[in-house]
Order: sequence, then structure tokens, then C-alpha cells
Amino acid sequence: MIFGLDGIEIGLIIVFLTLFGGIMTGFPVAFAIGGAGIISFAVIAALDSAGLLIHQAIDTASDQYRALVDSGISREAISVFRYPELPRLEEHLFPGGWEMAMDRNISFIVNRMNERVIAGQSIETLLAVLMFVLMGITLERSKIADDLLTTMARVFGPLPGGLAVSIVIVGAFLAASTGIVGATVVTMGLLALPTMLRNNYSPELATGVIAASGTLGQIIPPSIVIVLLGTLVGDLYATGQETRAQVAGCTDALTYLGEPAVLSVGTLFQAAILPGIFLAFLYAAYAFGFALFNPSKAPAVRMGSTNASQITRNEALTWFLAAPAALIFAVVLGASSGVIGSQSIFVSNMENNSRSASLRTNVSESCQAAMIELHGQEAWDQAVVETAEIAASGATGETRELSEEEMVAAREAAVANAAPIGSGVATIFILLALILTTARGVAPNENARPLLIGAIGVALAFMVDMLFITPATSSGAAWIYLALPFALTIYGCRIAMMRMSQNELLRVVFPPLVLIVAVLGSILGGISNPTPAAALGAAGAIMLAAHRKLSEEDKKSKIVIWASFALVILILVGVNFDLRISRSEVPLQDWIAYFIAQFAYHFAFGGLLYSCYVLYRRSVLTPVVRETAKVTSMVFTILIGSQLLNLVLISFGGEHYIQQFLRAFDNETVVFLLVMLILFVLGFVLDFLEIIYIVIPIVGPVIYGGTLDPKWVTIMIAVNLQTSFLTPPFGFALFYLRGVAPASVTTRNIYRGVVPFVLIQVLGLGLLWLFPDIVTIVPDLLPNN
Repeated sequence: MIFGLDGIEIGLIIVFLTLFGGIMTGFPVAFAIGGAGIISFAVIAALDSAGLLIHQAIDTASDQYRALVDSGISREAISVFRYPELPRLEEHLFPGGWEMAMDRNISFIVNRMNERVIAGQSIETLLAVLMFVLMGITLERSKIADDLLTTMARVFGPLPGGLAVSIVIVGAFLAASTGIVGATVVTMGLLALPTMLRNNYSPELATGVIAASGTLGQIIPPSIVIVLLGTLVGDLYATGQETRAQVAGCTDALTYLGEPAVLSVGTLFQAAILPGIFLAFLYAAYAFGFALFNPSKAPAVRMGSTNASQITRNEALTWFLAAPAALIFAVVLGASSGVIGSQSIFVSNMENNSRSASLRTNVSESCQAAMIELHGQEAWDQAVVETAEIAASGATGETRELSEEEMVAAREAAVANAAPIGSGVATIFILLALILTTARGVAPNENARPLLIGAIGVALAFMVDMLFITPATSSGAAWIYLALPFALTIYGCRIAMMRMSQNELLRVVFPPLVLIVAVLGSILGGISNPTPAAALGAAGAIMLAAHRKLSEEDKKSKIVIWASFALVILILVGVNFDLRISRSEVPLQDWIAYFIAQFAYHFAFGGLLYSCYVLYRRSVLTPVVRETAKVTSMVFTILIGSQLLNLVLISFGGEHYIQQFLRAFDNETVVFLLVMLILFVLGFVLDFLEIIYIVIPIVGPVIYGGTLDPKWVTIMIAVNLQTSFLTPPFGFALFYLRGVAPASVTTRNIYRGVVPFVLIQVLGLGLLWLFPDIVTIVPDLLPNN
């Protein structure tokens, strides 16, 4: 034994040193990881063949080991760390020789590539990475950050530390629309840093807030980090819980947990919303507090107004706060009282005569004891009672067809329980009403008549829905009833949009905000999974960029605008009509809706192609596609290289050895705290991609195989990985900023400026640890994805 260390420990050191050396050479990381795997395997194989690497394994044939197994202790729970007194035997790291290990690795790497890169279940979700990267780079090339920085500086500049606060807000906004750390940091460094320095801002505060705000894209959805983590930890969580269930004596995780062990990317997006906003708030609070205590280093700066009309404080409070709050409160009150809700009267003609208890009770004694310990005696007793009631009721689990009388009764019950006002109508017209109130606040001195006509249309829509539209009303008839109210409302909203365009803040924020709401709303609301939503975001970003380019050249962009409206019409028609024309009988209204949908689809697709042509002609599309291909290729190459490195660790038992060490701790909270500390330290020298694909697969089965909430665990890891962009000496955000910072800003200024924000990250992690509801409350309230 070299230096008294076990052969596996020596192998782990060799792998880490080889990986670190490969990264330090400056060779592309995506290839350095795979190369480190090959080189480290060769070195370990040579040392093992020379007899220098000896592993002291537990002697499974010993009487002490058999006694532990006979006492009921699982074989997986027995390790040299938990039972160091057990007899050992010396063996090579590769008992069958390195040739067999290499042959096994080659076959495994082929299977891994097929499962995780080429044709696995996660490949569809990984496609979202490409779409989100395309969306982010397109918006970055459309110069959206330029307008946002200028506008937010005018809004918050007059406050102490206002420019720094505006940087945080723009960083959060760009995080939700682009999610590209490098592009965000470089853009804000080029545009905002010189302005802040000219206004006597401290170089440390200026560089720190720019670097930290740029990393918000790693936690605020749509985050590429969360997409990559989600595709990986979903499998780790399922595998970890299956192992946990088997150790407890149960057959599977569904039996043991009472629910499927599933963790989706959409659920993680829901969980990341509040932590991302919370971190942005901490950044802004620090900048504001720094300005209060050091006014000379973060002075207030007046940069002009964003509104063409003068607005009094009372008018602003009335139309920007009181009126929208009243509308939203009215909708919430209507929904809670049953006035607003679903009007669906769909009744299935089949009845499933089956019931299931909250927990499975037909289990072994060891599994029963483990389930009682997990769920409690009361939950187990309730499940036993439910099982007995199901058996007594004679539920067969068979599906039967309802009779005509039963169908009529069920449909009448559905009609009686339907809400007077549909939730879809309420949502659409309340959003339009909010546009009207905002426009009134922007231009309070303008003629109010058009806006009043729009408000009448909103009120009329609610009245028509309540009085004339019933759950039995067809979609076509409902559209006819709502045609006049909708026309009046659109007339008012058209004038409202023209007035809102006079406000620079709304003109800059509104288009990307609509895109963000469309993408994130479809994911968080459970309407779509991340990949189609990412495709929608990429298409929307291309059309938004084309509209901006045409506006810069004073050319009309009606095709792009009408294509956007066609997309909205397509969604509305698809939601309200049955477009399946293969049915035996298709009503006339559905045929009309089908042809409208076809026209809207082709017009929207034509508008997208036209937008691509506009960007191509202006030399924007080519670099966007090139950068997207480079970033996506890097991610997938790192994925392939990391799989090779992981297989090397598995081949000589390194991964199992680390997992045994972690499982030796009796407290899983201590284990997770140790893992978080390791990830934080590795963040000083490794990028988040290497940590996700190299470290997480090793420690994942342990931290996801316990009682900790997987959503909370994943978001804690994501926030920790976000810190890796800020920690010297290899924080990528620091490199990006150093490349664009003026010569007067030294590397020392950047390092000193980022230290408070690293401490804020640690503080944020601590608060998320103490208050996990910040992570879990949104997924608990919203539909599961």
C-alpha cells in the first residue's frame, strides 16, 4: 500500500489530479475530461498490474460478516467505514485484469451514450437546452439589454445606489429571457460599468454587482443549469428511492413511499422561481444598503424621465396600483366563491370500478415496519381500514360503460356544478382590462373615451358570459356571443397600446415580458413541458429580434406583428374547439375552426421564416446559429466525456467507495452539508458543467436516496453551483468581466467586489436551509409537470 492508503483511494487521487491537470493545461474542457478518463485509467491499470495498488475489501466469507447479514442488516449497509473491525482480504483493483475492465468500459460507454445522449428518455428534455440557448443568444444579439439598462437607470437612478439596483433588476430580467451568463455579464460590463464609474461609483461595487447579477440566469428559469440537473437527478432520485425501498424490505419505491418517485424539470422550474427572486432581492438590498452607508461611493444619478406625460402621485397610485389590485382581487374573490371557474361538462362514458388505498398493505413484516416508521402508525391504520372497505365494497377494478340514463344524470350534475363565468373568459378579459388601466396611468390627460369603450366591452363580456353562455353552449355560439364585447375591448386596447408605447419603460419591457410569460407560464402552469415551451421561446425571440431590426431601419414590421397575432389566434382556437377532423361526425363550427387554425398556423410559420430572412440579411442569424451550435456541442461533448470519466471511477470501485463513505454517516443532513461544502470548494476550480456531470452522479444516489425533499436538494445544489461563477480564481463571470472592464479597473477590484456577493450566496443558502418552504411552496400550489 502506497503511503498507507487503500488502492481505491490512490486511484481517486490519480483521477482528480489528472482531471485538474488537464483543465489547467488550457485544453478545451469538453475534451480534457474525456482525456483525463483515458489517461487516469491507463495509469491506474499500470500500477495495478505492477501490484502497487491493493484494495482491502471486506471478507464476505467470514463468520463476522455472515453474523451481520443474519441479524437483518442489509448487505448494502455493510462497509469498511461503518464496520472497520470486520476481517479484510487484499485484492487487486481490477480482479479480472485491466483488459476485462477496459472491455467492460467500452461496452458500458456505448450503452450510456445510447441511453443519455442519443435515444434515452432524457434526450427530449435535453433538446430544451438547444432551444433556450438559441432564445438567449438571439435576444442578446437583438440588443435588448441596451434598452433595458438605459431605461432602468432612468427609473432607479435617482435613488441611492440606483444604478446598482437597476443592474440587479436588468440581470434578473435577462436571466428570465436569455439565461446566458457570459452574454449578460459582457453586455452589462460594456454598457453599465463605464457609466457607473463616470458617476463616481466604487469600482468594487460596480464590478461585484455586474458579475453577481449576470449569474442569476443559472437559477431563475428558464435556467440551463436546472434543465441539465433535472435530466440527471430525475434518474438519480428514482434509483436512490428504489434502493432505499429495497433496503427497507419493500419491493419498490411506490410501495414504500406511497407515491411515484418522480422529479421533472418543470417541477424544478417551479421550485426555482422564488429562490431566484429572493437572491436578486438580496443583491439589490446590499447595493441599496451600501449606498446608504457610503453615499459618495454610490451616489444618486438623474438620467431623465421615461414617460412623455406628467403623472401625479395620486394618478400613479390609482391606475398603477389601486385599479389593478381591485381587478385581481375581484377575480380571486369570484374564483373562491365559485362565480368564476371551469365550465367543462365533459363526462366519460366509461366508469372505472376500482379504488386504491393510500398505502399498500400487502407487504412483508420488515416493509410494514419501515412504512410505519416513515408514514406513522395513524397513516398505516387508515390504509388498513381503506383496504378493508374496498374489499367489502366488491370493487373489481373492471371498467364498464355507463348507460344512457347514467350519462344524462352525470351531464346534468356537471352542468349544475359549472361556474357562471368561465375561467378562460375571465383570464383573457382581465388581462385586457389591465392594459386599459395601465394606459390610463401612462397618459392620464388624454381622452378617456376609447379606454372607457374598452372597459364597457370587458364588463359586457362578463355579463354575456353569465347570462347567455352556459356550459352546454357550443364553442362557435360562445364566440358569436362574445364577438361584440371582444371588438369593443380590442378597440380600447388598440388605443391603449399606442399610448403605452409613449412610455419608454413599457415600450422596452413589454415585448420580452410577453415572451417570458408565454414560455414560463406554459411550463409553470403545467400546460407544456420545457421542450415545446423552449421552441416557442426561440421562435418568439427570432420574431422579436426581427421586429427590432426593422424598427431600427424605419421599416414596417406588420408581417411579424400579424404573425404573432396569428400564433395567439391559433392557441385560442386550439383550446376552444375540437380540431380532430378524423371523427365520424364533425360539426360545421369545428370545420371552420380547423381552417382558421390552418391559416393561422401557416401565416405564423411564414412570419417566422420572414423573420429568419430579415435576421439573415442583416448578418444576425448566422452568428446566432453558429454560437448556438458551439454552446450546445460543448454541453453534449462534456456530457460524453464525463460519462467516460464516471465509468473509469466505476471500473475500479471508486464511485461505490465514495458512496459507502457517505452512507457511513448516520445523519443524512450531515451528509448533505458535507456534499454542499465539497461542491462549494470544487466551484473554485471547476465549472458547473463538470460538477453536474462528474460529481453529482457519484454523490446523487446517496443524497437523493433519503428523506430530504428532492426539489429542495436540487435547488440548493443549483444555487451552490451559481456561486462557482463568482469564486476566484476561476470564476467564469470574473473572466468575462475582466475582458471588457476598462484598464482603470484592476483584477484586485473585481475580486474584492465579488466577495460580498459570494457571502450573500452563502447567506442565501443558509436561509433556504432554514426556510425550505421558499423552495417548495410554488410546486405545492401549481400543477405538477
